[in-house]
Amino acid sequence: MLRIDDLDTDRNVKGSADLILKTLETFGLYWDGDVYYQSRHLAFYEQFINELQVNKLVYPCTCSRKDLANNAGSQISSDIYSGICRAQPASLDKPHALRIKTDSRVIVFRDGLQGSVAHELAAQHGDFVVKRKDNIFAYQFAVVIDDHLQHVNQVVRGFDLLEATPKQIYLQQLLGFAIPAYMHVPVIIDGKGYKLSKQTQAAAVDVTAPCRIIFDLLMLLKQNPPSELKQARLTELLNWAVAHWKPALLKDTQVISYDI
Repeated sequence: MLRIDDLDTDRNVKGSADLILKTLETFGLYWDGDVYYQSRHLAFYEQFINELQVNKLVYPCTCSRKDLANNAGSQISSDIYSGICRAQPASLDKPHALRIKTDSRVIVFRDGLQGSVAHELAAQHGDFVVKRKDNIFAYQFAVVIDDHLQHVNQVVRGFDLLEATPKQIYLQQLLGFAIPAYMHVPVIIDGKGYKLSKQTQAAAVDVTAPCRIIFDLLMLLKQNPPSELKQARLTELLNWAVAHWKPALLKDTQVISYDI
């Protein structure tokens, strides 16, 4: 299944989704069924937000970034919301975000690579945003709905999203959804320690050499492809990768350094 996360309209670049599809095809990575665009499923997000509102599990928050920064001094971390608007309900007439009410429960899950993970949401994250002040649904909330609608039962993604997983499991619990199995694989960083991504101005993947890129990635992921596969066709290389995928070789690894 292929999902395009395009809810953050301010960051969407015209033509980028088509480029993603073309790049995947160039690398022999095809998908089943229609492409799932988040922007076409807003009604479902509204439905489940309404359910949380009816059950009084969310509340409006009018705090600005300045408010949060000024209040950060009394907190362990400025990332933890202090609950200003939870204690004094904000007016719905003003622009507001929606925050989920967290409680003292500890979210525990076993990650396929990183082992046991336990978070006390209220203490470590506070009441987090599920719908932003600009009316855009938060990533944490949208992917929970997407995974439910698409019957996703296994999630494999970058280690940088490990911290988000307890929040998503909490939402799954509140909404009565099945909880997928999670595995967080290492992210690739450059020589300066930055993750290779568009946010850090990393160069786009070289679409002129898909076989070399796949082989190099298998080496970085410690899968030890035989050297003769350097000359293999793309289909053969991908078939080998699927048949010999051993995630245990990455156990407890969080980052992989790749100095370009």
